[in-house]
Amino acid sequence: MEAYTVMFVLVGGSTATARIPGISAAGASPELLAHTPSADLEIVYYGKPVSSSIVPVSPTGCPTPAVITRAVLETLERSATPIDGGLEHPTAAPTISIANTPGDDIRSPPAVQSARSAFTAGKSLGERLPTDTLTIGETIPGGTTTALAVLTALGERASVSSSLADNPLELKRTVVEAALTALNHEPGAFANRPIDALRTLGDPVLATVAGLTVGALETGCAVTLGGGTQMAAVVALVRHAGCSEPLEIATTSFVGADDTAPIQSLADDLDFSLTVTDPGFDAESHPAFDAYEAGHAKEGAGMGGALALATANGISMARVRDQTIAVYDRLLESAPVEP
Repeated sequence: MEAYTVMFVLVGGSTATARIPGISAAGASPELLAHTPSADLEIVYYGKPVSSSIVPVSPTGCPTPAVITRAVLETLERSATPIDGGLEHPTAAPTISIANTPGDDIRSPPAVQSARSAFTAGKSLGERLPTDTLTIGETIPGGTTTALAVLTALGERASVSSSLADNPLELKRTVVEAALTALNHEPGAFANRPIDALRTLGDPVLATVAGLTVGALETGCAVTLGGGTQMAAVVALVRHAGCSEPLEIATTSFVGADDTAPIQSLADDLDFSLTVTDPGFDAESHPAFDAYEAGHAKEGAGMGGALALATANGISMARVRDQTIAVYDRLLESAPVEP
């Protein structure tokens, strides 16, 4: 039987919202956090960081989900298409540039002055991609907070997961409330105005992925958003843009089990299908797996989408785990994590 084929796209970008203390675990320190998306694109494309010697890890030592995504792509003998969706630091991965600048802190809106151009450029690319099946992943520290802001601004369920084991949801809500107060707006103020929601309270990755999704859907392409509650915010943007085509989010069991942010409720609200894949990291103890089992990271860099692709192609999770260990070990050999 012919293997299931799909184009895999990873969008990386940055937002100054990630610098708020306690918001994100997508980096071993605040100084390194801004380099995470650039390094993730390199890991997924090349199999290792190229422009830096730092492997992105959380403060607890959890390796970036890009390791798992790369492991799946290696197993499938596929490549990813990296997209610059507002990176703060350059990447050595060969990117398609969509958003030109990182996002600003949402507490001082507008957060994404280029939201309309990023959405439009993403839509144009989505219309031209040479595939009829597309999986899109994202990597942006602080992205669940900007996703919460967008969901709130659109009047949707204000619920997002976290890269931290203990979801700082109250902190995120306080940040979103401060942003709305700065605008003198109430929740739902941007209903059916997705570009305005993105410009004032979003991030450039959300703008890029939303545009890309709309463009691809309008050509009849089947789109899977590989990620968690950030991708639910993308679906909300797509729906508020008037696009009602079927959409899927493929996420991990770690997001699926997060009681602080029930993604199935978002799926019911926004009318998207939800695929949850368990990589079986509890089957063996290894540094590449243990932190995920403890609730760290959960998702990112298209991990859920990659795991769903593995299953669709008949690849066992045991094989994915073996390849993940191989990628992890190579990364530590070639680019050791610095303290």
